[in-house]
Amino acid sequence: MKTLKKVAILSLIAPMMVSVTSCDDLFDPAPENHKDMSQLENMPAWAAGLLAHAYISNPAGNGGEDYPWTEPATDDAVSNDVNNSYRKIAQGAWRKDNNPLDQWQRLRASWQYINQFLEVAPKVSWAADEVAAELYKMRFEGDAYGMRALYMYHLLRAHAGWTADGQLLGIPILTESETVNSDFNKPRNTFKECIDQLNADVQKAIELLPDEYGDINSENAVPAKYKSMGANMSQYNRVFGNTAKNRMGLRTAIAVRAQAALLAASPAFSEGSGVTWEQAAQYMGEVLKFLGNDPISQLDPDGNTWYTDPGKLKTLTEGENTKEWLWRTNAGESSGMEETNFAPTLFGNGRINPSQNLVDAFPMANGYPITDPNSGYDPQDPYANRDPRFEKFIIHNNSSYGGQTIVTAVDGNDNNAMNKFDGKSTRTGYYMKKLLCESVVITSTSTTGQHHLKPLMRYTEFFLGYAEAANEAWGPQGKGTFGFSAYDVIKAIRSRAGITDTQYLDECAQDKNKMRELIRNERRLELCFEGFRFWDLRRWKADLNETVKGMKIEAGKYSVVDVEKRDYKDYMFWGPIPYSETLKFDQLIQNKGW
Repeated sequence: MKTLKKVAILSLIAPMMVSVTSCDDLFDPAPENHKDMSQLENMPAWAAGLLAHAYISNPAGNGGEDYPWTEPATDDAVSNDVNNSYRKIAQGAWRKDNNPLDQWQRLRASWQYINQFLEVAPKVSWAADEVAAELYKMRFEGDAYGMRALYMYHLLRAHAGWTADGQLLGIPILTESETVNSDFNKPRNTFKECIDQLNADVQKAIELLPDEYGDINSENAVPAKYKSMGANMSQYNRVFGNTAKNRMGLRTAIAVRAQAALLAASPAFSEGSGVTWEQAAQYMGEVLKFLGNDPISQLDPDGNTWYTDPGKLKTLTEGENTKEWLWRTNAGESSGMEETNFAPTLFGNGRINPSQNLVDAFPMANGYPITDPNSGYDPQDPYANRDPRFEKFIIHNNSSYGGQTIVTAVDGNDNNAMNKFDGKSTRTGYYMKKLLCESVVITSTSTTGQHHLKPLMRYTEFFLGYAEAANEAWGPQGKGTFGFSAYDVIKAIRSRAGITDTQYLDECAQDKNKMRELIRNERRLELCFEGFRFWDLRRWKADLNETVKGMKIEAGKYSVVDVEKRDYKDYMFWGPIPYSETLKFDQLIQNKGW
């Protein structure tokens, strides 16, 4: 019967095949639309598609998602979603075969495309104009080297670590594409070798790319390295002009180098990286110098509230950046972040619930921590006279938002109340406000989105990175070669936030350890909900097991309560190599503890 069924099926399929194929193709199928590398040499659009894969999985852009929101894995927040991956790993479910932070497969697959592109790029006919063709080759290759450096940084952050025999290892370094005949069973290179490769790729990007993409207006403005090739203004603008903005550029590549140096100089990696705090400060300072000779004076006064004006985002010209954004996504209308994080009465799911731990990290308006006797903090009036960033970033009990008064007290009458409705209500007494657009309107039947964008790199990150490294290298007021100190940076950032009293800052300036804690706290506040704290705590080898707390308000009384305990082990300062990979390749040594 099975044979008869097969014959019957084939008798139906055969006429269909004849109707859509030639006789020659019936038994010898026509070639599929797959291109080999040699064919790409005369197909520049297809060749460029290899490089496009690097942007599809751009780790700086979180693979196209809004934000990673790893905060539920830290002391800064919890999630009200029981299926949240970061909530699970924080409570003990993090394993080498259950790793929501895994970057290995995705980024190494795209790394292969970059290597293929770098091999074919010199042979591609990029344009009929010979000078323009050479400029395109330089741009695309520089772009590829910069993206490969970015991939290295994110792979090291997620997977580098110490092995049981005391080696600090990174990833297997591959500078050539792999084929079906390649030896895939390669050992991991040392962390230092990976950093050296990253820096070499950045250097190549620097040699090939202009200081900044964008049209120029005179022949004299053609950079010397392109003018020596015979390039004129028209050819330069064609290749490096406005249409190239927000691609990987020289500035972005230099910024990747600075990010990697800060990681490498940090306590979790410094012993085996060969990178010093002074080098990290130097690289961070080079990024800030793009703002001008006096970067402190160029700190964007609206740099921590870029997301609040959708009208301004909507009118951005192509590739336009502010003094806050070094690299960004395109602006577009959406409502996804609000649907995820608005309070329930605004038809949101209230997913990310800021912790009391984070709330307590905001100082008073006079700059003193709430634990300092000079702060004036009142536990029964805890939201009065606080750092202005607190009101900008977090919704608390009786906050006015979206045309409503949000009541989070446990005796509140609606689903905004603490623990009122599983999967919707806050578990801590707080809702996230930062990054959200208040003018997004969500109802039970319709949604009106607003323009958003995601900065892939903010200058604030590099100001704070400089402050951290400079304090460690030269002390709170040491200026190195750049003319400004960690003290100067923190003073400017706190002043922008609305803290103009410098008395506490001046106290910290007398003690490197005290300044370190202040810098780390400023980083916590300025970059909250942007996916930094999980990585920061681990590179600092700080306490990962601080119990997350909330604020229970009932009958007008305030009491701090435990919300969620953490269950991390010491070896989790470093992530695992995927278990499946170590099963396939015995040359891959796993990090200690995993």
